[in-house]
Amino acid sequence: MNAASPLRLAIAGMVALAVAMGIGRFVYTPILPGMMEELRLTPADAGWIASANYLGYLIGALAAAGGWAHGRERLLMYAGLAASALLVGLMGFSGTMTAFVVIRFLAGLASAFVMVFMSSIVFSHLAAAGRNNLQALHFGGVGLGIAGSSALLAVLVTAHAGWAAGWLWSAVISAAGLVAVAMLSGSAAPTNGVDGPEPALPRDRSLTKMILAYGLFGFGYVVTATFLVAIVRQGGGGRVFEATVWMVTGLVGFPSTWLWQKFAGRIGLYAAYALSCLVEVVGVTASVAVGGFAGPLLAGVLLGGTFIAVTALGLQTARQLAPQAPRRIFAIMTAAFGLGQIIGPIAAGMLAQASGNYVLASIMAAAALLASGIIAWSAAPKSP
Repeated sequence: MNAASPLRLAIAGMVALAVAMGIGRFVYTPILPGMMEELRLTPADAGWIASANYLGYLIGALAAAGGWAHGRERLLMYAGLAASALLVGLMGFSGTMTAFVVIRFLAGLASAFVMVFMSSIVFSHLAAAGRNNLQALHFGGVGLGIAGSSALLAVLVTAHAGWAAGWLWSAVISAAGLVAVAMLSGSAAPTNGVDGPEPALPRDRSLTKMILAYGLFGFGYVVTATFLVAIVRQGGGGRVFEATVWMVTGLVGFPSTWLWQKFAGRIGLYAAYALSCLVEVVGVTASVAVGGFAGPLLAGVLLGGTFIAVTALGLQTARQLAPQAPRRIFAIMTAAFGLGQIIGPIAAGMLAQASGNYVLASIMAAAALLASGIIAWSAAPKSP
């Protein structure tokens, strides 16, 4: 029996996403410029490593959709957290492209398990308790992990530590986070009110559109999310400024879901999703179109202020459209998102290597985000 309160579970979810997503997935972004410089990695190399992580995320999400996971969600979530901490540490002991690709692939698998299974646990309990307002706290963990890992990188940079130290210290923080999640969540398991495996997803035009929009969003946001700090490095901003830009991204990201949910309460989930995509288009464009410190900082604020919230809003629309299969629709949406993320870094890395900068890649990302917003706007169910 689970005695954890809805608030404790939401905080447990926040810490879990901080470890598996904010650190396990996104600490690569602020560490990447140091790896590129010291290991002579090209933008295309960096894109392939990132995409290996996203391929693992896609496969993990598809695997999580299967009925085999029913009743094992809590165990698989903890396994994902433990694997994430271990794999982050292994990156610091590696030095070859093959090792980086394999480790990041496995890390993507682990993060998908945490995202799907922890979200299904937290959201089902919050829904049962009538505390859906705490969902924003859960998703805030991504921003918390980004901000925390950025602060760590800033300290390491001032201590003149190499890129490997960033991975090793991130592993230490991740292990501490695993312990915290275990203490907070206890034996919580999903309570979706369905006996046995979840039913198949409904055939619904709006649901199909949202899955497509979510995939395009994954493609569009990930270019800047992967290369923002590399863009700052290319512009000669300095290492402390690199860490600052990514920290701003995380700090703004932490309350963003709560703010956008308040906004969605006024204008609707679909309109809020579409508008946040448009705001992110401005940020992605600013990263390469506005010079000096202003461009990267604006990009960090607008990326952080939207991408976690869009992730949450997209999942919420899908849960409304498939209420009897929350874990299955979480997994399918996450898979669509993951497919977009696989293609994005490879295409962006190749474009950046061919052109010598990230302008074309960012324009491509902005176009995908614009399309995602338009499709989501058109997906809003019509009132009878």
